[in-house]
Amino acid sequence: MKVSVSFLKTKDNLVQTLKRIEQTDCDYIHVDVEDGIFVPNKTGVIQSNLQNSLKKLDVHLMCAHPSNFIEIYKNLNTEYITIQAEIKENLNSLINKIKTYNIKVGIALNPETSIKEIEPYLNLIDQVLVLSVHPGKGGQEFIKDVIPKIEKLIKLRNENNYHYIINVDGGINDKTINYLKDKQVDMVVSGSFVCLASDYQQQINKLR
Repeated sequence: MKVSVSFLKTKDNLVQTLKRIEQTDCDYIHVDVEDGIFVPNKTGVIQSNLQNSLKKLDVHLMCAHPSNFIEIYKNLNTEYITIQAEIKENLNSLINKIKTYNIKVGIALNPETSIKEIEPYLNLIDQVLVLSVHPGKGGQEFIKDVIPKIEKLIKLRNENNYHYIINVDGGINDKTINYLKDKQVDMVVSGSFVCLASDYQQQINKLR
């Protein structure tokens, strides 16, 4: 299982946090981008701190209108750009736009959002990001009600030979990871469990 580290909640400043993440063997840096519309909080300017990232970026756009942010993050070391299922913009257009930059496309599902909302896109995307907390705030507790959703996504993938990875984000720590280890989950995002600790690598090891 791969590990993507989010720096949404950290005890260090951004530069120090990113440097410490880079020094671990995590697979991705998870970049949460908040617009103050889709979620109440708004992310400050962070892209300049990621210009020289050696780790691949797993970018999650918690944004009502992602187009402008896609233009920003396409120029960085980005492997995935994930948009929210619940936005009003045309998802097909956004998926196609991201693909034109040779970047993999993800769709994120809020805890209450049904898989039915994204079934028409499952054959087009590279990642489903299952949010196991409500988006926009770090340090929340894992919502166990999303587990059947994960199981359904696994079933659909196996039955239809879809190629998307399943990524779970929210409240991931050394205890909640046990809900996922016997599933066919490909990646988890962990933020405060890693970035509030003194030893990032030790925390990542606990998740693997």
